[in-house]
Amino acid sequence: MSTDGIIEAPGIILLIACLLRSSQYVMKSRIRQSQAFWLATVLSFVAVIRRELNYLPDLLVPSDFSFLSQSYDWWEDSVLTVIYLVALGLFAYSRRYLWAALKSVHVSVYLGVTALAIVQYMGENAIGFPHTLGGIVEELAETAIYAIALTYIWRFNLTEFASGFGYPSDYELNHSSK
Repeated sequence: MSTDGIIEAPGIILLIACLLRSSQYVMKSRIRQSQAFWLATVLSFVAVIRRELNYLPDLLVPSDFSFLSQSYDWWEDSVLTVIYLVALGLFAYSRRYLWAALKSVHVSVYLGVTALAIVQYMGENAIGFPHTLGGIVEELAETAIYAIALTYIWRFNLTEFASGFGYPSDYELNHSSK
C-alpha cells in the first residue's frame, strides 16, 4: 500500500462503516421512498470508496487489459456512470424523503462540511499549503467529512424519522390488525 493508501485507510474504514449502516437501513426500511433513499446512499458510498481506492486498478489490473475492445478505464467509467445515474434516479424518486432528511440536519453541520470541503480542495491543489503537506491536509479533511457522515448515519433513527415523516412506525406496519 502506498503512503497515500496508509493516510487514506481511516477514511476508507469510515466509508465502509457508512456503507454497511446504509445497507442495514435499506433492509430495515418498510417504506419504498425510504428504501430508495438508503439504496441511493449505498450506491453513493460505493462510488466514493472506488474513488478513494484509485490506486487499486494499478495493482490488480494489467495495463494492457481489454474486454470487448475497450480498456479497463472505459469499463470503469461506464460502470461508475451507471452507478451515479441510478443513485441520482433513486434520490429523485425519494425526493420527499431526501428533503425531509436534509432539513433534519442542523445548519452548523452543513457549514462544517463546507469548510472541510474547502480545506480539502485547498490541500489537494496545494493552495496555501506546501505540496507535501497538502496531501495530508486533504486526507484529514476527507476523513473528518466521512466521520461526520458516519456519525449522522449512525445516530439516525429510522422508525422515529418515518413516524415524523408522516408514515406509521415499523412496529405499527408489522403489527396492524387486518
